[in-house]
Amino acid sequence: MDLVRHLECFVAVAEESHFGRAAARLGMAQPPLSQRIQRLERELGVRLFERTSRSVTITEAGRLLLTEAREVLARSESFLATARRVRDGETGLLRAALPPDLSGPTVAALLADFERRRSGLELELHELSTAQQLARLAAHELDVGIVHHPCDVAGLELGPVLRRELGVLLPRGARAARLDEVPLAALSGHDLILFPRSAAPALYDDLLTTCARGGFAPAAVRHGQGDSFVRGLVLSAGAVALCPRDARPPSTGETDVVWRPLTGGAPALRHSAAWPAGRGDAAVHAFAEAATHALRTAAGATTDAPTRPLHLRPASEFWL
Repeated sequence: MDLVRHLECFVAVAEESHFGRAAARLGMAQPPLSQRIQRLERELGVRLFERTSRSVTITEAGRLLLTEAREVLARSESFLATARRVRDGETGLLRAALPPDLSGPTVAALLADFERRRSGLELELHELSTAQQLARLAAHELDVGIVHHPCDVAGLELGPVLRRELGVLLPRGARAARLDEVPLAALSGHDLILFPRSAAPALYDDLLTTCARGGFAPAAVRHGQGDSFVRGLVLSAGAVALCPRDARPPSTGETDVVWRPLTGGAPALRHSAAWPAGRGDAAVHAFAEAATHALRTAAGATTDAPTRPLHLRPASEFWL
C-alpha cells in the first residue's frame, strides 16, 4: 500500500467532508477514492468515517489520526524537497580531491567559485595524488577529483583536459639560470627532482620521455613534493625541478632559487576533473566547472590541442 497516497486521500476527505469534492481536489474519480479509504481502514483496523447517503462524518478515531496523518504528509514533503535539493546540488556533502601541485591562488579561486555556485553544499576536500584519487573514485569513496593525464580513465567521465606548461626551478648560480628561456638540453648534468612515481606512474614516465626527447637525460632522479624539501634539494644538490608557472617562487632579486620557462618541446601537466561514470550529479558538475575555471584563470591553463590520441572512448578523447 502506498501509505502517503492513502493518507492524502484520508486528509482530503476529512477536510472536504465530501467524497466528490475530495476526489476533484485530488484529481481522481470518486470510486477509486472510496476504495482507498476502505483499504486504509482495513489496514489500520479502525473506521475513519461514518457514511450516509447524504453526508460523510469523521469518526473520533479518524479525528485522532488526522493530526498524525498531516504530520506524516508534511514530513514526506520535506523529505522530497530535501531530496530535490540534494539532486540539484543545493545541499548535502561532496567529497572532492585536488593534486598537490596546484598553487594556493588556484585552490582559493576554485573554492570561491564553487561557493558561489553551491553555497549550501558541504565540501570535504582532500589533497591526493592521481593514483590515490583513482583508487578512491573506483571504491566510491570520492565523488570527484582533479587528475593528471595520462592515467587510466576506465569507468570515469571527464571534464575538459587542460594544459599547464612546465618551467624549471634551478639554483641562481647555475649556468642555465642566466638564460631568459632554458632549452631542455641545457639542463644536462643536473639531477631531476620529480614526485614519486607511484603518485602518477604514466605522467612520471611521460615527463622523463619528454625530457629525453628534448636532450635532457638527468644524471639521477630524486623524489620530493613539498615546496621546502624540493627547494632544499635544488640548493644543496644542484638539482633542478619541473614547476608550472603559477606555482613558481616569487621573482625577487634576493631569492636563491629561480624559475625559468623551458623551450625545445617543454613538458606539461594535463589536468581534468574526473568522476565515476553515471554518478555525475549537479554538485559534481559544479565542482568540475569551478575547477576548470580556476585552472584557466588562476593557473593559466589552456585547452589541450594535441596531435595524437592517448585513449579513446565513445564521447571523449584523451591525449599525451
